[in-house]
Amino acid sequence: MIDCCLWLALALSKQVVVCIDPGHPSEVGNGSHGKTLTEIHANWIMAKALESRLSAKGIKVVLTKHSENEFVKNKRRAEIANLSHADLLIRLHCDGSPGRGFAVYYPEAPGHDGKVVGPSEWVRKKSRVAAQAFFSGFAHYPGLGLLNNGLKTDRQTAVGKKNGALAGSIYSKVPVLLIEMATLTNASDEALMASESGQATVADALEVGVEQALDALSTT
Repeated sequence: MIDCCLWLALALSKQVVVCIDPGHPSEVGNGSHGKTLTEIHANWIMAKALESRLSAKGIKVVLTKHSENEFVKNKRRAEIANLSHADLLIRLHCDGSPGRGFAVYYPEAPGHDGKVVGPSEWVRKKSRVAAQAFFSGFAHYPGLGLLNNGLKTDRQTAVGKKNGALAGSIYSKVPVLLIEMATLTNASDEALMASESGQATVADALEVGVEQALDALSTT
């Protein structure tokens, strides 16, 4: 966790900006869902919880949506982060698969969306630094209770394998990472994300991860 003196120094020198992207609905659909919890709702709940925690520490937070069910394309989500000159874009998602647990992704190589190629080498390098630090903070948060599926690259997703990177990364001009916070098709993961105590724990872990990412970015 970042020392309070460092936070004060950062606040005095520059307003720290974090863009939080609660995934879905978008052009790729409404995301995953468990028996009772949808990814859209879980992402929104966690985005608002993280926003509250970061704002309380003097960080300016920009959300890519104004409401839970607002439709925003992935390109636009990256553009919002770019326009806000965010120090970090964190994309919140939940997985749907036969497995369970969380994973963190970042763009290691440029991808393409039509004729658009990105992100830049600078963004890729910074994203790797941010993702490594975020992953360490999130994964080691006490009592998280989620299976650790590792730190991965965009190419290890279905879309990234096809296009080289995720659209939210391709259009990003700021450091970007994506976290699949849990696997909603797993009963225990869904129960964690649906409970107030579980949500609080995950939000706290996200906060620590973001703090460590910002700290790492500020020193590289």
